[in-house]
Amino acid sequence: MRHSFTPRGGFVLMRSLNIRQQAERRRVLTICGLLLLALASGVIGSLTHPRDEALGRIQTGPFSYFPSQ
Repeated sequence: MRHSFTPRGGFVLMRSLNIRQQAERRRVLTICGLLLLALASGVIGSLTHPRDEALGRIQTGPFSYFPSQ
């Protein structure tokens, strides 16, 4: 008797992933998602940050809040 999953000339059915393969796929997708989020936030941050503000920035020290005599 033929098994129900035996191909009969049309589409071939595939077996689902086992638990380890599913966990590995989730892990890779999570890492790729985090890297994509970091890249997107870096690009957005670099596009929204004005460049001329960094050149004219005044360096402050620990005593800059006290008036000088």
